[in-house]
Parts: sequence; structure tokens; C-alpha cells
Amino acid sequence: MNRALVADLRALLGDDRVRTNSTELGLYGRDASNIEGSAGVVCFPLTTEEVQGCVLACVRHDTAFVARGSGTGLAGGATPLDHAVVIALTKMNRVLSVDTVNRMAWVEPGVLNLDLTRSVAHLGLHFAPDPSSQQSCSIGGNVANNSGGPHCLSDGVTAAHVLGLEVVLSDGSVVRFGGEAPECNELDLRGAFVGSEGMFGIATKVLVRLTQNPPVVKTMLMDFMSVEAGAQTVSAIIADGMVPAALEMMDQLCVQAVEEYIHAGLPVHAAAVLLVEVAGLPHGLQADVDRIVEIGMAHGAGTVRIAKDEAERALLWKGRKNAFGAIARIRPNYYLHDTVVPRRMLPEVLRQVYEIVQRHDLLVMNVFHAGDGNLHPLLIFDKREPGVMDRVHAAGEEIVRASVAAGGVLSGEHGIGLEKRDFMPLMFAPADLAAQADMRAAFDPGGLANPFKVLPSPAACGDVQHVPEGAWV
Repeated sequence: MNRALVADLRALLGDDRVRTNSTELGLYGRDASNIEGSAGVVCFPLTTEEVQGCVLACVRHDTAFVARGSGTGLAGGATPLDHAVVIALTKMNRVLSVDTVNRMAWVEPGVLNLDLTRSVAHLGLHFAPDPSSQQSCSIGGNVANNSGGPHCLSDGVTAAHVLGLEVVLSDGSVVRFGGEAPECNELDLRGAFVGSEGMFGIATKVLVRLTQNPPVVKTMLMDFMSVEAGAQTVSAIIADGMVPAALEMMDQLCVQAVEEYIHAGLPVHAAAVLLVEVAGLPHGLQADVDRIVEIGMAHGAGTVRIAKDEAERALLWKGRKNAFGAIARIRPNYYLHDTVVPRRMLPEVLRQVYEIVQRHDLLVMNVFHAGDGNLHPLLIFDKREPGVMDRVHAAGEEIVRASVAAGGVLSGEHGIGLEKRDFMPLMFAPADLAAQADMRAAFDPGGLANPFKVLPSPAACGDVQHVPEGAWV
């Protein structure tokens, strides 16, 4: 512990908002991934000026810092390394202003995703990105990882819903990217900052786009006797010219775990279920529902359940959004990747996932954003079992490689962090990685902002073969 640094932080924030006891350092030494790090000190600023002061203290003492929201990330992005300073933004949790005419709001980074939607629900508005962790994840974390969620198929990921940012850079300067004006007079770096995983600075205010609630929503649940039939149904719906609000799939083991938890009458006998939601105007919507049901039945859907009211719709979504928690009924631990593959490759890649997991003597629950091919294979296990972690990580690596070989990408919404850092050469040639390193250095020349994340070390780049050009078509 750097005592002089701690003294500077306490002079800025007071003793109660600078924590150094072992219990809290242990809690903040990791995020929701399986990766453990080490925090040197945890501080809780309340304002942009205090965040700036924390960063300047780190600069003076040449100490790395990591911005942290709710810690729900699954890729180790908020895991501090080498006793870095954790700048926790959870106390910066105010909705600062709401513009109902232009449908935008300034919020602090610690505002929880679902709390933002709840705060504007009476205005007929919501914040569109809706990760499964939306009850606990923060807007700042959504910005860092460019988070998505089930409804990103039609609404887009976080980048489409961020209009402006106030940012403390790694040298302590405060800048704004974007803003309320329709067009920016200066270089608009929102696109670079959103998804930068804390490497480019710390967002202290976020101008978000608010979305009007649709007049009518219809939610359907279809069951299939094979995962392949469900995946083919997804492709057929998109090919028919429709883009539903959401297209989510769960396989049998996942459905069984969820049903034991929520008791929604889910078809536990089915190999897979497909949750489809459409939103829009009443007359056009019914035509979409009829056509989707027709497509589902043509691809072997056993039954089609259409939620009759908001309560039933909420229950079906509770099942999908609580899938990760439901796995505790089978095994106490899970590990997952969030690779994305072309929709046409879903059946083949899912087949490989099942083969990989069987070969490593593990269990897998597949629950994923089928509409955009964003896989979420949950490898479930008991980490107390000797040798199980080696099998889990080996299976995870094979799943990543199979996804990229199929024309996919490393991450759809969880980020690269530490977890997928050394897989980056699978997707990017050395020149690509060098360009990304140059971009990082432009924002963070001192290398203090969340170091060692996303970009592999030069030594690691030789361990993984780059996918040849043309494999992404």
C-alpha cells in the first residue's frame, strides 16, 4: 500500500470514503468473472471534481487506477491488478436532468440501468439497452462495455443510446464528447470512448437517449424438439423481412433450471424454447405475430404460447433474465463466453459447443440472443472438484476458437477485459493490434487507466494464430 497516496486520497475525500481494510480490498479485487486481482485502495468520489482529484493523485504517485461501477462484468474488465486504485462510482447515482421533448437525460455513471428506466417510466420512456443484469449494472459500466441485452436486436447496443459524455482523462483533464446539439463542432469521440473498457478515462456524466415505449407489445414462447429447429426458425424470421424486438433462445437444461425457479409452466420436455417479442402499432403487430407463428410451426414448433397480459409477459421475461441465477440449482459455479457467430452458423456452432463440453466432462446451459447470433454458453461446475477449472478453461478456449473459425467475433457485449485479451490475435493482425495500441496511447499516454486489459502483450501475440482475411464474410 502506498501510504502517501492513501493520505492524499483521504485529504480529498475524507476517511470514510477511502477504504483500505482487507475485507473491502478483497471484495473490490474482482468483478463477477472468475478472475481475481488485487486492489491497493478503494475510493468513493461523489463529483467530477473528486474523480479528477483521485486521478491526479494517481498521476502524482505513478499508480494505476481502475474505474468500477457495480462490478457485474464477466470478463475481468473491472478487476484491478498490481494493487491499483479502484475508483468506485456507485455513489455517483443521480439522474441529473430529463428532457422529455428531445428524449434525453444527463445521468451520473453509478445510476443503475433499471433505475433509469423506472425514473422515466411515468413519462412513457425507457432506456433501451437491457442487459440481463439490468437490475444491478450501472450506466457507466454499460458505457465501458458497450452493453447490449435481449432488445438490442431492434434497438441497438449502448453506443446507439449515448449522445454525450463528460470524461476525466488519465492526466486529470476534463473533456466532453458529443452533447445535446444535433451536430458537434469538434471531433466527436463518443464512438471511440463507448466500449473502451476504462482504458480511455472515466465517464462522470452520460447524456443518454431515451426511447418511447411502444404502443403494443406481444410476447411469444415457442418450443422445439431440437436446438437446430429453433435456430433455423430465427433465421427464417429475419429472412422474411421482420426484425422483432427480441429473439431469445434457451436449451432444455436451462429451461428446466429456470422452471424450477419461477414456476411459469415452461415446456421442460422441449429441447429448446424461443422467446420472441414484437412491438409496434396494433394492426401491423398482429400481422407480424401471425406470420411468426406460421414460420415457427413450419419449422416444427410444438406449441406457441402468447402472453395474454403484462403479468404473463413479465413472468416469461423473468425466466430469461434470471437464467444465470437459476443454474445454482444444478451446480454452484458457472463460466461463460459471449462470442457472436453468423445466424446461419448457429446450428453448427451449437453442435460443436455440445461436443466440446461433453469431451471435457462438463455440463452446459445455452441461453443466448439468437437474433444476432450472440451465444452465452454457461459451463456449470463445482470449483471444489479437483482439476475442474483446467477443464472449464480448456472448454472455454475451444468454444472461442470454434466461434471465430465460423466467422464470429470474440465478444458481443461482455467486453474483452482480461478474459479474452490473449485471444485478440485470433481476430486481429499485428498491424490492427498496433493501431489499437496507438489509439489507447493517444487517450492514456501514461498507461495508468485500467492497464493490462484488452490488448495482449507482444509475447502473447505469438501464441494464437490470426484468422486469415476473408474468414469474416
